[in-house]
Amino acid sequence: MKSAQTKLIAENRRAKHDYHLEETFEAGLTLAGWEVKSLRAGKAQITESYVVIKSNEAWLLNANISPLITASTHVTTNPTRSRKLLLHRNELDKLIGAVQRKGFTLVPLNLHWKNGKAKISFALAKGKKLYDKRQDEKQRDWERQKKQLANKKFRAS
Repeated sequence: MKSAQTKLIAENRRAKHDYHLEETFEAGLTLAGWEVKSLRAGKAQITESYVVIKSNEAWLLNANISPLITASTHVTTNPTRSRKLLLHRNELDKLIGAVQRKGFTLVPLNLHWKNGKAKISFALAKGKKLYDKRQDEKQRDWERQKKQLANKKFRAS
């Protein structure tokens, strides 16, 4: 059996800073041919994108996949078009319930290749308040200081 080989295409680093991530999901994408070629060249950006559920289907909105210069002239390219996410019905039902009843939002985390297919990882998330962000920053600073103190102590002995 083959192991799952993944290669990162694009990442949304702001997601962990701006949201409390509860649960992550992985979904396939419906893509046009020129989009697949652009993804292989690494021409994608998902920092401003988000996932929406419309008529019992999940859609990736505002993800920017820039067309290559060598794209065909007879194909009309729209870099920020809506792309359908391929999920199982039970996953969709779970997401619909969480978004509608519990007030979660769906935030894209990264776009990657898995066994030759383009996949997107996204998370059920709740927005952080400003004081949450400050608390996280204090925690990171404290962890950094602990490492520095441990390194000084280790070097001194």
